Amino acid sequence: DPDKKTEVVLLACGSFNPITNMHLRLFELAKDYFHETGKYKVIKGIISPVGDAYKKKGLISATHRVTMAKLATKNSDWVEVDDWESCQSEWLETLKVLRYHHQKLLSPDVTKSLQDAVPLTKLGRKRKQEPNRHDPIKKKNQSPDIKSVPQVKLLCGSDMLESFGIPSLWKLEDITEIVEKHGLVCISRAGNNVQKFIYESDILWRHKNNIHLVEEWITNDISSTKIRRALRRGQSIRYLVPDGVRAYIEKNNLYSPESEDRNAGVVLAPLQKHAEDSKN
Repeated sequence: DPDKKTEVVLLACGSFNPITNMHLRLFELAKDYFHETGKYKVIKGIISPVGDAYKKKGLISATHRVTMAKLATKNSDWVEVDDWESCQSEWLETLKVLRYHHQKLLSPDVTKSLQDAVPLTKLGRKRKQEPNRHDPIKKKNQSPDIKSVPQVKLLCGSDMLESFGIPSLWKLEDITEIVEKHGLVCISRAGNNVQKFIYESDILWRHKNNIHLVEEWITNDISSTKIRRALRRGQSIRYLVPDGVRAYIEKNNLYSPESEDRNAGVVLAPLQKHAEDSKN
């Protein structure tokens, strides 16, 4: 059926140090893009802040970063924060996070099935009174325009896509599986040369139909790095981050010259891992 829409879940991984209005805009831009194609229905957005083991310079504790992300999405009816990745003791490849969320959609957690177990018995009794073997079919017909399994697509800015080109930061087979089995949604500033980058990579070119490029015409150049710089200098960040995030940062005095020096001189987890792998 050509009218069937594919359900999409958008997953954004990153530091969110701190989360900004730009991060939230990425979700809105991607959702508009997918709905305008007429082929997709975005059912959920997931923000997954990286764990502390990533060891990025200036990375403050995951607890704070997750809390800020939750404050930022408090009023969203479709974007949520997931702390699974941030709770891991070791750094996880982005592919593993994608796989986890894909798996979670296929088999919602055990607690849910336990809760559902109780009403099931009641349903069984009801069925004896009015045998209706066509129940499952009826269920299918309720929403004829949705294709079964939602796709989890990685939502990123052009900087993340271009980081695929940094030696040792990504495994080639990971990039392949991400674009082949899941897909990328890349928000790029109008005039940014992401197309050229895709053209120059054989892997990305081969799967370019699974890479959705979304042009951002209302440019938003807010970055977490610039936000932290303003905070270190005692400058206002109002209207650049959600108000709840701004209040939380002030209350907990989160960003300072000291916090920016955290992990200074430490090798980034993926690069560290790559160095160890090549030794073995």
